Order: sequence, then C-alpha cells, then structure tokens
Amino acid sequence: MTTSTLLMIRPAAFAFNPQTAVNNSFQKITEQLDVHEKALLEFDNFVHILSVYGIKVTVIQDTLEPHTPDSVFPNNWISFHEDGTVVLYPMFANNRKLERNKNVVEKLKETFFIRSTIDLTTYEQQNAYLEGTGSMVLDRDHEVAYACLSPRTNASVLYDFCDSIGYSPVLFNAVDENEKEIYHTNVMMCMADTYVVICLESIKDQLQQRMLADKFKETGKEVIEIDLQQMNHFAGNMLQVENIAGNQFLIMSTQAYNSLTAEQITVLESFNPIIHSSLNTIEQNGGGSARCMMAEIFLPLQSDHS
Repeated sequence: MTTSTLLMIRPAAFAFNPQTAVNNSFQKITEQLDVHEKALLEFDNFVHILSVYGIKVTVIQDTLEPHTPDSVFPNNWISFHEDGTVVLYPMFANNRKLERNKNVVEKLKETFFIRSTIDLTTYEQQNAYLEGTGSMVLDRDHEVAYACLSPRTNASVLYDFCDSIGYSPVLFNAVDENEKEIYHTNVMMCMADTYVVICLESIKDQLQQRMLADKFKETGKEVIEIDLQQMNHFAGNMLQVENIAGNQFLIMSTQAYNSLTAEQITVLESFNPIIHSSLNTIEQNGGGSARCMMAEIFLPLQSDHS
C-alpha cells in the first residue's frame, strides 16, 4: 500500500537541535551561518520535484513560535491511517513535543476525514517514547510494525500502538559502526510493496536476522541489502510513493542515491523509478533525510464522507 498524498512541514526556523543530538549520531554540528536559508531552499526544491512527478504534497508552513527546529520531520509525531485514524506519538526531546500542532490536524480536516485519534503522548510522563514512522517501519499491506529498540523506541509503547491499530510487532536490535543503538528504524530500513531495503550489517544477532528474513519471505519481500557506510549516507531513509496516475516511485536524497552501487540502482529501478533531491543541509544538521520529511496521508477524503 503506497500513498499519493504527503504532508510536509515548511520550516520557520530550521537549526541544529542539541536536544536530539544526544542520541542521533547522524547529526553533525556545523559552522554554517545560513543553515535555515539553505534548508528552506532544499525543502522548496524537494517539494517542486515531487510535484513535477505528479505526487500530491500538502505543505503547511511552520510558525516561529513555539521554536521547533525539527518541524521539517513531521512523520515522527503523527501518522495517518486508511480507516480515518490519526495517531499522536510520544517524543524524546522537549522541543520536539511542541511540534504536535493542532492547527496541522485542523488544516487536514478541511480535505480529509478523521474518524478517531489514538493519543500515545502520555507515555512521555514515563520517559517512554515511540517516534512515529521514524521509530517504526510499517508494512501496511500485512499490518506489521518493524522496530529497532533505542532510547526513542520503547517496546511497551510499540505494543500499545500495535494493539490499538491491529498490527503485529517485530522487534530487533540494530547498532552503528560504534556499537551505538540506531536511533530510528527508518534510517536503516525501507519497506516497499514487494521489496525491502535494509542494513542487515547493523543487526548483530543472527537469530534476529533469521527472524527478519523469515518475515520478509512470508510477506513476499525481496531483500536489497545496504552496508553501514551507505546507511550513514541515508540510503535506508527512502519511501515508496505513487503519483496521481498510480505510478510508483522510490524517493530518497541525492546523498543516498550517490552512495548506492550501480548494481543496487539497477535492482531498485527494476521495481520503481528513483526520484532524488539534494538535502545536505537538512541531513547534516537535522540528522534525518527524505523519508523523515514526508508523512504519508492515507486518510479518506472528506468528500467521500459528506
């Protein structure tokens, strides 16, 4: 199941966020003075490229207050489901909790039908977090939630999400080259309709690797492996989408694309054409990439429920 409609938040004050850097090893502080301006150019160009390919993007402009330097990554605090359910997620960093903007939901209600809201944010009181489709990679066709455990991905919250929405949880452990837990599953794994891109090298437990291989086989996924170096260039942070004509594409950043081998590109393009856009400033300062910037909208249209 792929979407043809995306929510993207145009940042008002994008910046390096020290509150998230404590456990996001993808973030790199820079001496750049024009980080926000460069990020804005990258954002607008990305949206333009998506629209050229016929992919619908609902862009909502962020506000200067409250200060939310990571608002460009909405998939962490909210997800949208085909039965009209919206899920709100508990966030690790205090300034990321401020991204849960009611105006975003109200704006979407103008076009989309929202039946109910599942609010998991009370887990923040227990210092337990689950940062949306960053923490989880969802196989919506088979109702499976894949998640690598980290300070941002708590098993209890994951089980609650799965119970609430009718998904099966698949938990595992993944680490980077410094043996640090990978903060979000969606930087090491991308789930598409008939294939999965994954950094198996990050999963040290052979039993867990075998469990995943069995699950992928059971759900009809061809496995395309990337290595740790490619993961560090955000090659796991991809998203399969479709355009208004029903044609599917695989979206990633230019950095991710350039890290792939010719053979990997050939295999991926045997499934879907690739669309990539330069996101270097957002990736370096924000520690997230193309997939993190796109929240998939699966909600029914209001017009179908009027």
